Amino acid sequence: MRDKPNQGQDKTTSPDRPDGERIAKFLARRGVESRRGIERMIEQGRIRVNGKTVTKPAFFLTGSEEILVDGKAIDAKEETRLWRYHKPAGLVTSHRDEKGRETVFDALPADMPRVISIGRLDLNSEGLLLLTNDGELARKLELPQTGWTRTYKVRAYGKTDQKRLDRLSKGVMLDGRRTGPIMANLLPGSGNNVWIEVTLKEGKNREVRRALETIDLQVNRLIRLGFGPFELGGLAKGTLAEISGRQLRAALKAGTKPVRHKKTGGKNAHNQR
Repeated sequence: MRDKPNQGQDKTTSPDRPDGERIAKFLARRGVESRRGIERMIEQGRIRVNGKTVTKPAFFLTGSEEILVDGKAIDAKEETRLWRYHKPAGLVTSHRDEKGRETVFDALPADMPRVISIGRLDLNSEGLLLLTNDGELARKLELPQTGWTRTYKVRAYGKTDQKRLDRLSKGVMLDGRRTGPIMANLLPGSGNNVWIEVTLKEGKNREVRRALETIDLQVNRLIRLGFGPFELGGLAKGTLAEISGRQLRAALKAGTKPVRHKKTGGKNAHNQR
């Protein structure tokens, strides 16, 4: 007679058993990293479950495990949260920097939960950066298919006119592929620099700077004013403000309709510098 399966078997010792949640998805939702980032961490041996190092992404959790990432315990899943942060120039949007430069995450308050950024701003860029503790939300909102536009105010060295800027609306060739439409509007001003408002839906690496270089403009200041329905508004440089769960749900439902933020300075605003 065939033996009955052991009903008391610890499911966490059977990582190939597909009856829980994949560890990469779980940790991404906790804001540790994106799913791909978690997979890289697994390859590097940085994740342990119940005292054992996880060696492959096909590891399923049942919800009662002790999980350590880089030796730090990961608590039970928290409610999805989202913050607006006014990134100053000079900070790297990365949890670790191989050159030892200060990062956005180094500048956050000590009582902030672990968060990741939704998209990035390069070292010399400033303005609105969205932070969340939910890796799945970050991945969703970064996708061009979500339809959320990024809006920037850009200062560039050189001469141009609106007709020349309109060429960008058909996209430009970068790294062998054509970008999506880039809408650029010339703002009032004079002198050796021009101010331009730029909107796009992709936000690839240094896309705004490189796109403007194709029409002989050198960007020397770049400020992100909006990401989808969320705006920088009057948020002071180096501070952050949490977006309420109600606002987040409404924004996800409304799509690209702007969210008007109240003036910061209360318990939801934190000074960074």
